[in-house]
Amino acid sequence: MSNKPLISIISVNYNQAQITCAMLASLERITYPNTEVIVVDNASPTEAPTTIAEQFPTVQLIRSSANLGFAGGNNLGICAAKGKYILFLNNDTEVEPNFLEPMVDLLEADATIGMVSPKLVYYNSNNTIQYAGSSNINPWTGRNFSIGSQQKDNGQYNTTYPTKLAHGAAMLVPLQVVFKIGLMPELYFLYYEELDWCEMVKRAGYQCYYVGGSTVYHKESASVGQGSVLRTYYMHRNRLLFIRRNFTGLQRWSGILFFLLAAAPKQSVVHLLRGEFNHLKAVWSGIGWHLQGQNVHQNRFLPA
Repeated sequence: MSNKPLISIISVNYNQAQITCAMLASLERITYPNTEVIVVDNASPTEAPTTIAEQFPTVQLIRSSANLGFAGGNNLGICAAKGKYILFLNNDTEVEPNFLEPMVDLLEADATIGMVSPKLVYYNSNNTIQYAGSSNINPWTGRNFSIGSQQKDNGQYNTTYPTKLAHGAAMLVPLQVVFKIGLMPELYFLYYEELDWCEMVKRAGYQCYYVGGSTVYHKESASVGQGSVLRTYYMHRNRLLFIRRNFTGLQRWSGILFFLLAAAPKQSVVHLLRGEFNHLKAVWSGIGWHLQGQNVHQNRFLPA
């Protein structure tokens, strides 16, 4: 019996069983001795997840009856998790064998830390960094930037330090923090939910950390696609949603006005000039969602 705390690894699958299986194969090679792996299938419409269960019978496969989005799928996994810590791992990732130990050791050593993320390197990119920590979301633009992005990984970010935001592709969170702050905000469905969750963690008095001694390789946007209309819709809807949920006073109103009067019109012109009328419609459909009287401050909590 290992004296290491149990880690519940949760990943969400949607029509990407083979990609998920590649991630699971990489998890079979890890050196950390005490894990459970939970895969939530988000009601994949055309690719049944049976191959996951066939190839990895020790994995707990949860089949949702509906597509709950990134946050909802992860929350379904949380409700089944038994670990002291929960690792949220995108299905389009592969991991280094020793990636877990540095993150777990940090959380075990400091109870003030509520969320950690490893170094993210683009998969098959000749060691190009995606993430080595992050700035805060800018209240004007609703955007952040990743430290080290597009740099060659020469070990320059192999240290551990506080970061403003973790990265949703791979983040480790103590279960007791989830009990305190609530589940991942499902209102977003796709994009920005983990950034909002980071803000919830920080408001509860915890720190976020980047752990450079841990590496995960990311195939990014395998399930949605970088140029999809769905992505355009949720990126614009949720950028404004994040501003409404996380800023107050002058910052909130200046951020909303900048988005409505500058950012959204600029992006609309780009799509118009390219003849991307479906993307143009998606931008303004995303904004129109905010006119429907939604309670943007709703959150769900784990049952006691």
